[in-house]
Order: sequence, then C-alpha cells, then structure tokens
Amino acid sequence: MKKVTFKIIDMHCVSCSLTIDGDLEDADGVKRAHTNYAKALTEVEFDPAKTSEKAIMAIIKKAGYTVEEFKN
Repeated sequence: MKKVTFKIIDMHCVSCSLTIDGDLEDADGVKRAHTNYAKALTEVEFDPAKTSEKAIMAIIKKAGYTVEEFKN
C-alpha cells in the first residue's frame, strides 16, 4: 500500500470533502481516503498495482475540484 497527500484548491464546505472521500473510496485499489476541509488536503491510501496517483487525481478533477500533489 502507498499513501499520498493531495492539495485540493477549491473545496467550499465539509460536504465537498465527503464527496471526494466517497468518490475515491468507490475506486478500485483505493483502501482509504481522508479529506480535511480546513487544511484543504486529501490523504489517500491505495494499492499501486491497481491504481495510480494520476488516476486518483483524475477522480478528484471529475468531481469538480482542482488538485495537485502535496509536497511536505
């Protein structure tokens, strides 16, 4: 399993974070997603054999949000 954090640019409310988590957790290969609205970050734990960071970012973009990889 791999863990990656993404910066979400345009969330408007807590409901946005729940939408992102739900969409990601429905995706094949994603074990867990946790979006923090206040910090505008999404942490995703996934199986790199089944999905990729690029695919995860595409899911977030499809939900209507701007996303970029977060560098600590």
